[in-house]
Amino acid sequence: MQTIKGPSIHLAQFSDDVFPFNNLASIAAWVADNGFKAVQLPAWDKRLFDVNLAAESQSYCDEIKGILDQNGLQISELSTHIFGQLMAVHPAYDALCDGFAPSYLHGKPTERTRWAEQQMLASVQASARLGLQDMGTFSGSLAWPYIFPFPQRPEGLIETAFDELARRWTPILNACDEYDVNLCYEIHPGEDLHDGISFEMFLERTNHHPRCQILFDPSHFILQQLNYLEYLDIYKDFIRMFHVKDAEFTPTGRQGMYGGYQNWGDRAGRFRSTGDGQVDFKSIFSKLAHNNYQGWATLEWECCLKNKEDGAREGAEFIQQNIIHVTDKIFDDFAAAPVNQSQINQLLGI
Repeated sequence: MQTIKGPSIHLAQFSDDVFPFNNLASIAAWVADNGFKAVQLPAWDKRLFDVNLAAESQSYCDEIKGILDQNGLQISELSTHIFGQLMAVHPAYDALCDGFAPSYLHGKPTERTRWAEQQMLASVQASARLGLQDMGTFSGSLAWPYIFPFPQRPEGLIETAFDELARRWTPILNACDEYDVNLCYEIHPGEDLHDGISFEMFLERTNHHPRCQILFDPSHFILQQLNYLEYLDIYKDFIRMFHVKDAEFTPTGRQGMYGGYQNWGDRAGRFRSTGDGQVDFKSIFSKLAHNNYQGWATLEWECCLKNKEDGAREGAEFIQQNIIHVTDKIFDDFAAAPVNQSQINQLLGI
C-alpha cells in the first residue's frame, strides 16, 4: 500500500492575465497560501513556464524549481494536453483547434501537427530536466465524430484511425522511454482514448509500449456512466496520474448524457467543484491507496457554479481530508500468538 502524495493543483484553469495568476512567483504564493504542496504546470502557458527553454536549459529548470521551493512547493507533473490535442485533429475541428497553435500555423493542419510533435518532444526533455517521472496529455481525436454509428460506420474506419493515432504517438512514446518519463493519457470524452476499451485498442497498436500510461479523472466517467471504481482495479497497473475533479449526472425526461447541446449549467452531466458532486472519492482514495498508486492527487477545478478561488481553497482541504496515511501495522496484531511449525501442525491435526 502507498500513501498518496498531495494536494497538488493543476494551474491551467487558474492562470490569467491579472495578478496573482499572471506569473509563476505570484501564483505559487497564492497556491501555497491555499494549502497545496505541488503544482501541475501547463506546458503551453508561457505566462508561467517556457517549455522550449526548459528543454534546453538546466539552469532555467533549476530557476523554476527554486521559485516554487521558496513557497514550499514542487512540480508534480507537466501537463501537455493542448499539444496532445493537436497531435490528431479531425478536419471538422480544424478551425477550433487552430487557436491552440501559433497564428502562422492557422489553416495549415499538417504543419500544426508537426509543431505539436516538436512541443511534445520538448515537454519530454523538460520533464526529464525537472526530475519528473510522469507527464499528462490528451490523445487527440480522428474518430470522435463517428462515436455514434449512424450512418453505419464503414468497415475499417475505426481501425485505420487508431492505426494512425498509434503511428503518430509512437515516436513520442519512444522519446519518453529514452528520457525515463511516462506519458499519461487523460481518458476523456472528445478524445479517441475516452474509455477503457479505446485505451486498450491504442495500447495494442503501440505494441504495449511501457510508457503508455493513464491519467485517471473520475468526473469524465460520471458523465459517461462508466463504473470508475471497477476501472481503478482493471487498470491499476497503468494509472500514474490522478485529477481530483467532481461531476454530477442527473438525467431527466428531456435530456441525458448527450446534453441536448445545452451549456454546462443546463446539462444533465456537468462538472462540479470538488466535494459538491456525485463522485465517490472516499472509495477512490481507498482503492488508490490499496492499489499502491505512487503519484499525486491533483485538484483540477472545473465548475459551472462555484468560483475558482473557493474551489481551490476547499479542494486543498478536501484532498487533505481524503488522503489515507496507510498503516504499517495490522490492527489485530495485539492478539497474535507466537507459534512454531510443530504447533501449527498440531492446530491442523496433521
